[in-house]
Amino acid sequence: MKRIRILCPTGHLSFTPMEKESFRIGCREKPDYIVADAGSCDMGPRPLGADTHVSLEAWQRHDLEAMLLAARELGVPMIVGSASDTGTDRGVDQFVGLIRDIARQHGLAPFRLAAIYAEIPVAELKRRRAGGAVIEGLDGRAPADEALLDRTTRAVAVMNAEPIAAALQAGADVVIAGRSSDCALFAAPLLVHGFSPAIAYYTGKLMECASFCAEPYMAKESILGEVAGEEVWLTPMHPGQRCTPASIAGHSMYERSDPFHEYVAGGVVDMTGCRYEQVGPRTTRASGAVFRADPVVRVKIEGAGLVGQRRLAVVGIRDPYTIGLIDDAIAWSRGKIVERFGPEGPESYEVFFHRYGDNGVMRDLEPRRNAAARELGLVVEAIAPEAKVAEEVAALAARNLFYARLPQVKGTAGTAAMMSDEILIGEPGYVWTLNHILPVRDALELFRTRMMTIDTATAKEPA
Repeated sequence: MKRIRILCPTGHLSFTPMEKESFRIGCREKPDYIVADAGSCDMGPRPLGADTHVSLEAWQRHDLEAMLLAARELGVPMIVGSASDTGTDRGVDQFVGLIRDIARQHGLAPFRLAAIYAEIPVAELKRRRAGGAVIEGLDGRAPADEALLDRTTRAVAVMNAEPIAAALQAGADVVIAGRSSDCALFAAPLLVHGFSPAIAYYTGKLMECASFCAEPYMAKESILGEVAGEEVWLTPMHPGQRCTPASIAGHSMYERSDPFHEYVAGGVVDMTGCRYEQVGPRTTRASGAVFRADPVVRVKIEGAGLVGQRRLAVVGIRDPYTIGLIDDAIAWSRGKIVERFGPEGPESYEVFFHRYGDNGVMRDLEPRRNAAARELGLVVEAIAPEAKVAEEVAALAARNLFYARLPQVKGTAGTAAMMSDEILIGEPGYVWTLNHILPVRDALELFRTRMMTIDTATAKEPA
């Protein structure tokens, strides 16, 4: 029976540097592929909208260098998806440039590289919509209309396994892909070798976050998956971790609104009947996934749009009386802003009081209500089309917390403490505009692949 081994060194390449020792252990196991996801929408809409990365370039180089040198030494393909955090065209080109520099630095022999682009112009989305395509919203969102597309600064299509598989079949030694489904990165080589979509995508779901599927919790450690037939064996490479039925099954439900189904372009992986069996001290075997094909291929589209300029202020409150009446204090501050600027709204300004110590993380989802806080930290966030308006709103909102006219307060001493009188300059504010799906003819339609040879001896990259 054919067996394929895949090594995953990290669940989000370069978000923080990967741990090299467990990766070296994994390389000694002679994997057939080295695969890592490099992006996410977890960082919020700004990196996509602003087309920037949140991972430091030094860390990107660190992880790509470790993967590239190992892959070329072993003579196996290397796959990286969602390049530079968001998978935009800029991100793909940046990673290609880093790969080229690393190859030149180490004098690597020539190899073939596939750059797969996933960015989709907003004008193209408008054209398809005008032609009758319904860009359907996910999670209760309405279909995209012209106004929503007008608010979208930048959009990417989330690729399935097919573009990556095609690049491997064309002889790519290194694949740098734009925005990708996490599990598609692992499914692609398995599909190339004739494995079923069920085990291919299921393996990807279990391996996508590397050592997150093992216990005890250790981030950024490598995991090895060995696939045969309709089963996958998962083993962590850090000697202090182990994969158990509980850790694997738990991770299969990770980041899912429905814990038993993984949706991809062209179908869904049904994990309802999956089985998990401990087959070694640190290894668990998983099986039982079923793939149901969808007759219509729908590709997820992510989009972000600029809201305005952002300014911040940080205020600490220790006074128990003010903490007990914090809603009233914030209402007073809001009232003074309305007196100055008129009603709040996205066209004029928006102000947010993030209350850390009082539902600042969970907010309306917080199960423990009315827990008394000893201290309260407020991050005042103001967003407006013009920077000077955002700065004034933030200053007015923060400073009026000192002057809130609460019953029985006789003075301002000790009411609130500013971390700094200066208003802090934040990055421009963006909002998610598109979390939608677009019907297409096939899973390759929205993506563009550029094949090149990285030859540092001649410094040429012939197509």
